Amino acid sequence: MGVINITPDSFSDGGLFFDPEKAFEHGLRLEAEGADILDIGGESTRPGAVPLPVEEEIRRVIPVIQSLSARVNVPVSIDTYKAEVARLAIEAGASIVNDISALRFDPEMVNIVKKYKTPVVLMHMLGRPSNMQVNPVYKDVVKEVYEFLRERIDYAVRNGIFKEKIIIDPGIGFGKRLNDNILLIRHLEVFKELSCPVLIGPSRKSFIGEILNLPVKERFHGTAAVAAIAIMKGVNIIRVHDVREMKQLAKMADSIRGE
Repeated sequence: MGVINITPDSFSDGGLFFDPEKAFEHGLRLEAEGADILDIGGESTRPGAVPLPVEEEIRRVIPVIQSLSARVNVPVSIDTYKAEVARLAIEAGASIVNDISALRFDPEMVNIVKKYKTPVVLMHMLGRPSNMQVNPVYKDVVKEVYEFLRERIDYAVRNGIFKEKIIIDPGIGFGKRLNDNILLIRHLEVFKELSCPVLIGPSRKSFIGEILNLPVKERFHGTAAVAAIAIMKGVNIIRVHDVREMKQLAKMADSIRGE
């Protein structure tokens, strides 16, 4: 899954693709590099980020989704927790909803996903982006994230979403301390027990910077280590910025794993 942030303030690439034409060209480049999904987001969800008005999010993402979905041969995903953004994105050509709130922040989101029968990513996050890194505490992070995702799967299914449409994401870097992230990665195979495809997004995250003492732009090799381990543990989708290199990594890891 290749990342396209149409934002001025994302932690890794904020501002690089804020212009719609640049975002469109970046999407074409990611597909050419081997991306299987293009994930488009208009609101930064970095730690401390404040919510974006829905009208501005729509203005940022819809033109890019329209142009990209008409040109690429891979699915386009909309990274949003707002039902109205998701609805317009789907009508513009998006075919996956990536909801960092796991259908919690907007009560209408579950109805949109049900109506359009799109796959949906349910992610774990403690709090909201604005406060998620303010002293997050767990007694057993793996168990608590597992139970949260199990409950959100149950909620989605009770509300008419087919389980085969659900993808789960333990939310690396979202309301997690350094050791919480490490424990989740170490035990990623546990989440396969929920019988849904598993997605993770470790790309350039701050916990990698903490361990390696490196700035955002120099966290590629740390990201690659996480991605390789995740694939060996059965993770299905890796959300990344560096698609060409990670595609090679995934192909090699799949070969070793026997996929």
